[in-house]
Amino acid sequence: MGSVLRYDIDRSSPTPLYFQLAQAIESAIAGGSLPAGSKLENEVLLAQRYGLSRPTVRRAVQELVDKGLLVRKRGVGTQVIQPHVRRSVELTSLYDDLVQAGEAPTTEVLSMERVPASADIAEELDLAEGDEVVVLRRLRRSHGEPLALMTNHLPGRFDPSVDELAERGLYQFLRSRGVHLRVAHQRIGARLARAEEARLLEEPPRAALLTMQRTAFDDHGTPVELGRHLYRASRYDFEATLVGR
Repeated sequence: MGSVLRYDIDRSSPTPLYFQLAQAIESAIAGGSLPAGSKLENEVLLAQRYGLSRPTVRRAVQELVDKGLLVRKRGVGTQVIQPHVRRSVELTSLYDDLVQAGEAPTTEVLSMERVPASADIAEELDLAEGDEVVVLRRLRRSHGEPLALMTNHLPGRFDPSVDELAERGLYQFLRSRGVHLRVAHQRIGARLARAEEARLLEEPPRAALLTMQRTAFDDHGTPVELGRHLYRASRYDFEATLVGR
């Protein structure tokens, strides 16, 4: 039996009925009345309850399926899923964004080592090839679910500890060391997951992943961090506001 909630449908409103129903269900999901894992009433019952046609109800449900809030499962019905993390394309950390959104981020530090900088890393961080860099590899979770696999390179003058990185975000660590991030160059792309990446992110083999490479600079214009991150495309997307000229 699906969750039974009462939604307000205003037939005198110029807003289409399907959109009103979709918005009402989305509000219930956002407010916790329909938590992840709960089942929605089937389309026949929803149509009968609100005196709507089945095509109207079907369109409302499809709207939320397309937004990644509902999923149709054969033999189960329509189910609420954990919503995507939507992140604006700004100079912020994933950890800070998750905290601000009311999520519960945790970090597993997979490895941390000091190594000589390769030519491409040295170029990004304005170092000489062979200079020491700190390489961090971390798995970020939200509500216990894997979300991102992050590899970061820092100049060797920084000294993060595993405990610090497990308890807070990298940008919080940099701020604690007096670093003020001012600008970053960032590239966003996509590729298929390799075997270990799919395992860590609990995705099927060769699942689609979003990629992000970012070089961040302090207020003196000095590169302080190079990040190469992988995000689950099934749980994550970037948002940007575009302004015409």
